[in-house]
Amino acid sequence: QVQLVESGGGLVQAGGSLSLSCAASGRTFNRYTMGWFRQAPGKEREFVARISWSGSTTNYADSVKGRFTISRDNAKSSVTLLMNSLKPEDTAVYYCAAAVSWRDRISRSDYGYWGQGTQVTVSS
Repeated sequence: QVQLVESGGGLVQAGGSLSLSCAASGRTFNRYTMGWFRQAPGKEREFVARISWSGSTTNYADSVKGRFTISRDNAKSSVTLLMNSLKPEDTAVYYCAAAVSWRDRISRSDYGYWGQGTQVTVSS
């Protein structure tokens, strides 16, 4: 099992940057695919980015490609989401999640472990 705790959310102006961190407990962190999802008010939770267990492969939602970067440090059992050029539409609660597998098709249901979420608000 793994427990996840996000941090780093906050209020930022459009065009600004934020870095979200996710700290994981458990000795098998490097076996998990790690992902970031977000949920805006009144909307479904959506995929943002994911990274393979080794860190060698990443995927991004089209809406954040080129602006967000996901990375991981297996020695520290942590994953980071660096968000640049933020837009008001990026406003959401951001969740860190862990999956035991890597599938070609990205599915929220593959992620069995979730953090409590951290709020990101981007003002215009």
